[in-house]
Amino acid sequence: MKQEEIVFCKGGGCTAKLGPGALARVLDKLPKVKDPNLLIGYEGSDDAAVYRLGPDLAIVQTLDFFPPMVEDPYTFGQIAAANALSDIYAMGGDVKTALNIVCFPEAMDLNILGKILLGGSEKVHEAGGVLAGGHSIADSDVKYGLSVTGTIHPDHVFANSGCREGDALILTKPLGVGIVCTASRMKAASKEAMDLAVKSMTTLNKYASEIVRKYRVHGCTDVTGFGFLVHLCEMLEENYSAVIYKDSIPFIPECPDYVEEFYLTAAGQRNRNHVEAKVEFVDCSFALEEILYDAQTSGGLLVSMDKEDAKKAIEELKALGLPCAIVGEVTAKREKAVTVR
Repeated sequence: MKQEEIVFCKGGGCTAKLGPGALARVLDKLPKVKDPNLLIGYEGSDDAAVYRLGPDLAIVQTLDFFPPMVEDPYTFGQIAAANALSDIYAMGGDVKTALNIVCFPEAMDLNILGKILLGGSEKVHEAGGVLAGGHSIADSDVKYGLSVTGTIHPDHVFANSGCREGDALILTKPLGVGIVCTASRMKAASKEAMDLAVKSMTTLNKYASEIVRKYRVHGCTDVTGFGFLVHLCEMLEENYSAVIYKDSIPFIPECPDYVEEFYLTAAGQRNRNHVEAKVEFVDCSFALEEILYDAQTSGGLLVSMDKEDAKKAIEELKALGLPCAIVGEVTAKREKAVTVR
């Protein structure tokens, strides 16, 4: 009997994550943890847990892993590691240690695994962290990521829900990588679009985080599998609304063409279904809607910052070499959580 070929890239990254609605239903049934030193747990929608060890020191803990979204194993390792490390930076912390998480088919060439781990280890080193080990299991499909520990001062944590009325909203990377990767799997993405997507996904949020820490940040998250609009709604909670400037949103330029060809993801549609009742689009194209719902892998930071600081911060962020912008502002609570106009 002929052995079935193992396909490395079937479509993964953060598009493989459970939808926000399904996940919320499960988490709501878990008992709430009461510990005065647990500064941030899963009750909110934050990117990582924060536990206070002393008056001046807390640890930040996170993990993330997923299937490949690109064909090159080394690049996949870089992207998966950058994505996992990002949660530490979204909280305002610094990376200290990381552990590999590996699922790998026994019949697949182990040299492929070696390339994945090499890509991941190089990103951990770039982050200033130590790769201290890991865990692996045999699986039918490839999956890779990291468990990461960082440190932070307990008084300097970037919770995602701390935004204030009048804040400017900054996005530090372009949207659309989920759409581009989908088009790439169908051999429809241009080299330029895929190169920008890979550059964005492999760029550590370390550099953007270090810049925004200089300013008055009130809330921060990284934009990943739930897309821009779900992550923004999580930041606003039920306390505020936001106006998003449709002409200021950074995205990979070819994305509207790919949307018109319906290179879309199920994850993007789950995101739409979850929050579309909270979002109002004013004179926006269907393509822009899909870009704002698109599930991102290793996406940028979405930062709620004092408006007076935003222009100075964005000039520093532009020097990092990726499309970024002030994309909106936080307002008083309105009927709709988000208005895009």
